[in-house]
Amino acid sequence: MHIRPAISHDAEAISALIRSVAHYFTLHPQGQGTEEFLKTITGEAIDGLIHAAHFRYFAGFMGDDLAGVVAIRDDKHLYHLFVSPQFQRQGLASQLWAHAKADALRRGNPGEFTVNSSPFAVPVYAAFGFVPVGDKVETHGIAFVPMKLSDPFPAV
Repeated sequence: MHIRPAISHDAEAISALIRSVAHYFTLHPQGQGTEEFLKTITGEAIDGLIHAAHFRYFAGFMGDDLAGVVAIRDDKHLYHLFVSPQFQRQGLASQLWAHAKADALRRGNPGEFTVNSSPFAVPVYAAFGFVPVGDKVETHGIAFVPMKLSDPFPAV
């Protein structure tokens, strides 16, 4: 997989990728109640994140296909990590996370990260070394579990 900084041209494809996996973290199959969240993943909103000074947004490609994305806010909060359904279970999430984590550490992160994981993805983040730090939260039609990583180099 080729990983590079996301650019404006990627925003609509990133938005489509996130919408394609939204059923993993919405409370209702048809997405009822997620209107506020959906506003944050439009192409226009994603383009804003790509250009925001406090975000680092990366896109991963398999050939010409957008395979996954990762975004870090303030070099410490894993804001987005999504892999296209056709590329899941191939280690791409690990590659994207490793890339973003290394970038944040280079930029001065002291070794602590947070993420709001979908309940579905908790085992993935646990494998990365994150641990739950609170109960599942349900808000705006989505569910997440707050998690934290205090050692960016967990034993595998």
